[in-house]
Amino acid sequence: MTHEILADQVDYYRCRAGEYDVTAYGDVAAFRARIARLVAIMRPAGRVLEMACGTGLWTEALAGWADTVVAIDAAPEMVATARGRVRSGNVRFEVADVFSWTTEHRFDVIFFAAWLSHVPMSRLEQFWQMLRRPLAEGGRVLFVDEPIDVREKEAYVPGMDEIVERRLNDGRAFRVVKNFIDPEAFRARLLELGWACEIRRDGIDLVYGEARLAS
Repeated sequence: MTHEILADQVDYYRCRAGEYDVTAYGDVAAFRARIARLVAIMRPAGRVLEMACGTGLWTEALAGWADTVVAIDAAPEMVATARGRVRSGNVRFEVADVFSWTTEHRFDVIFFAAWLSHVPMSRLEQFWQMLRRPLAEGGRVLFVDEPIDVREKEAYVPGMDEIVERRLNDGRAFRVVKNFIDPEAFRARLLELGWACEIRRDGIDLVYGEARLAS
């Protein structure tokens, strides 16, 4: 079932690429300014890996801080949009599944926005274990996502605590994993997995965090 849901999730974002920015952010210009502010707080310097880059709005901001950015996403349509938006010479895009992508390179920062909540709980430990390999010594994992406070905005599938149904503007329905972030519970869970993490709030609708391997 998890494999089927994740496949549906990729299909959803492939089909949503053309409408994503407006439906996700509303006032894109205002959200771009918010992105720039949050990225400036997190200061993602050096070699940066961005997972689930989407349409490139976050990539655009990361490129201004990083020496290099490798940005991956499983949806070719999202990557095409991001390539059209981000013209910085220090950014390289790849179409790749986040769960199976591998590399021999090491990164000072691994970054993802609006992705962590799409990781099934059954794969959370595997995902954070996977992050260890491409992370350089002393590196940081940075993330931005939605807090549990706004959980009620989603339509959960009956009997499935982490699966929601979402519809595109044309009415097509897809199933997507959505685990909103409870900062205290998530910080404790990451500590169990060997990561020291700090999570802060930005307004009522976003949290941002920094995780490092615990010493």
